[in-house]
Amino acid sequence: MTKGILGKKLGMTQVFTPEGLVVPVTVIQAGPCTVLQKKDSENDGYEAIQIGFADKKEKNANKPELGHAKKAGATPKRYVKEFRGVQISEYEVGQEIKADVFSEGEFVDVTGTSKGKGFQGVIKRHNQSTGPMAHGSRYHRGPGSMGSIQANRVPKGKKLPGHMGTETVTIQKLEVVKVDVERNVLLIKGSIPGPKNSFVSIKSSVKK
Repeated sequence: MTKGILGKKLGMTQVFTPEGLVVPVTVIQAGPCTVLQKKDSENDGYEAIQIGFADKKEKNANKPELGHAKKAGATPKRYVKEFRGVQISEYEVGQEIKADVFSEGEFVDVTGTSKGKGFQGVIKRHNQSTGPMAHGSRYHRGPGSMGSIQANRVPKGKKLPGHMGTETVTIQKLEVVKVDVERNVLLIKGSIPGPKNSFVSIKSSVKK
């Protein structure tokens, strides 16, 4: 069955294996999370648990958020996600989920929001090639010919300049190198999307 937890990306560091090899790891503050709601097939049409991470000040929460958290005996949360495919009978509303839900050697999928890079051209955004960089070419970093566009209609999916980054990205099959139960910290091998202090969700890998 699927397991999951929410957390915050703290940054990267490295650890040494007993053989003396260096392993780059991402440090994640994983939990404690609170189970805010259990969803079942009878009432919701599917089975899932809804968990929240990182307390939010009550003055910054609206009435539905306050009431929803109050039912679980918790404070409003800044980051709320659902996890499907879990054994809902193993969870209770108001229960705390901590980093020890995972163990060393397990593989997980980590989802986060990639860094925003603003408005970018086609060279950076779509990895297109530049034109000749000589002064006389008069074409260096443009998006290319658009003479084939009929009736001035831009076809959907055409690679043009635009907003880059700030997308939901999932990195699959990352190994949990270490679990620090006292500090609720996970060390996960490799890099994960997003800047420091951004929220991420971690669940069991779909690629066993």
